[in-house]
Amino acid sequence: MDIREQMKLFHDNPVVAWHEHVCDDELDSINEGFVDKCVEAMDLFGVDKVVTSRPFATERYCSPELFQKANDRTYDAMKRHPGRLYGEAFVNPGYYRETIKELERCADLGFSGVKLYHQYYMDDPAQFPMIEKCIDLGLFILMHSAKGTDRETNSMQPRLSNGVHMANIAKRYPEATFIMGHIGGGGDWQWSIKAIQDTPNVFADIGGSVHDRPLIEESVRYLGADRLLFATDGPWASGISKILGADISEEDKKTILAGNKMLHFLERTGK
Repeated sequence: MDIREQMKLFHDNPVVAWHEHVCDDELDSINEGFVDKCVEAMDLFGVDKVVTSRPFATERYCSPELFQKANDRTYDAMKRHPGRLYGEAFVNPGYYRETIKELERCADLGFSGVKLYHQYYMDDPAQFPMIEKCIDLGLFILMHSAKGTDRETNSMQPRLSNGVHMANIAKRYPEATFIMGHIGGGGDWQWSIKAIQDTPNVFADIGGSVHDRPLIEESVRYLGADRLLFATDGPWASGISKILGADISEEDKKTILAGNKMLHFLERTGK
């Protein structure tokens, strides 16, 4: 079967990518050409909707001024391509008053969820007010995560959340919805998926550049296809090839691509 025939899986079925970044490094204005190219790629590959954010990976104490500007750029992208691009609000929960205010603003603008980085572990008490506000507003929470296995990663991201942090917070807040980000992003992904196996309110996206052959197969085995979400968090070819090459049923592939259990979060309308 040639690649055109294989890609009918994407073009003939609903596809949502839950962990992408269509905004570049500009903060004062949107790069319209960059955003438009991302949507052109969506059309080329048969991706219907993309959920995007503009996080700060290197800012340990990312200020409210920075995360508000980042969310403004995400909103610009949403407005430019309504019905195709959906937003996740990036915040630093350590500034809890500003975070609560920003979540309310972004919810009013039609954002669907929240994107967190390594400013705090997912189960740190600093996260609790933010999580409770997300529950009130009907927002999901996507956490940048991995089980770091090398000294360099652990030193650069000392508060990098893993599956245990995700499971802990999911048990504390069973009414919240969490996504464990990019299980293909490096580290011990097998350890991570086993850690969240018994917490049904934690989903996992398949983004990242790791292409271990059993990644999709074992994730379906431990979590079920309906708790896996399509994503790339990078080049489209990476996420697409994981699905096309996975030794799972066609129905399971369609389930991962559709993300039906999460679609209600995309129904929010903004100003």
